[in-house]
Amino acid sequence: MKINVSKYSFLCFCIIILVVIVMCSFSLFAKYVFPGILYQRTSLVYRTPEFYQWKYEDVFVTVDGYKTHGWYIPCEEAKGVVLFSHGNAGNIADRLESVGIFRKLRLDVLVYDYGGYGKSTGKPSEERCCNDALAMWQYLIKERKCSPQNIILFGRSLGGAVTADLATRVDCAGVILESTFLSTIDVARDVFSWFPERFAKRNEFYTKRKVKNIKSPVLVIHSPQDTVVKYYHGKKIFELLETEKEFLEITGDHNEGFIITGEIYINGLKRFIEKVLNN
Repeated sequence: MKINVSKYSFLCFCIIILVVIVMCSFSLFAKYVFPGILYQRTSLVYRTPEFYQWKYEDVFVTVDGYKTHGWYIPCEEAKGVVLFSHGNAGNIADRLESVGIFRKLRLDVLVYDYGGYGKSTGKPSEERCCNDALAMWQYLIKERKCSPQNIILFGRSLGGAVTADLATRVDCAGVILESTFLSTIDVARDVFSWFPERFAKRNEFYTKRKVKNIKSPVLVIHSPQDTVVKYYHGKKIFELLETEKEFLEITGDHNEGFIITGEIYINGLKRFIEKVLNN
């Protein structure tokens, strides 16, 4: 059998080019497209705690050579402090209503923006977000002289994944994971079952691999009506936890469930907070 070497070589060349294009496409998607979808950040901080006439202090810490910005918002007769890690959209200006709930429960709040959000410089990534959280924890410990046993870690949605990571690195009074996902890949596959893992490279946020290493008490909060991060994520996270744990079921959608649920949500937070702070 006679083989046309030139045609065979051309075919091999085309296959190699196709493979390179596919690999580059995967790389470009993971580097630019997926982060653009995941981190729906805004830079305009359109209001501050002064909107509610709250006293506050701007906090700036250095993370990976960039600046991470947050607000330390004290309340009178505080019995502890919450380190608040928010979701993937907007910035800290959008979180004041949620901050207000913790203030009513007599907690100081440190809320911050990830790199690229609000006044925080640089770009967000899984590593950067987790380092932002750790830097804010260190600020509370070193600059504010807060006792670890008076600090509660709180994270909603993406912030829950960031909080879960931090909770594996530090000892604290308690951890609250609200509307948190097992991983970004699991969320993507809830919509596109074929979603390749490599598309989320360096932004996987494998919460499901980390929660078993959390030693502090944990409150998991989720709504069956959540269509963004489905209910099974919260239930599975709860199942995977190997520490003291509680589950609080709320109602409503992903972004407003805590508001819609109202007193049930607030009372659930209150019970957990009072227990872990021994108040």
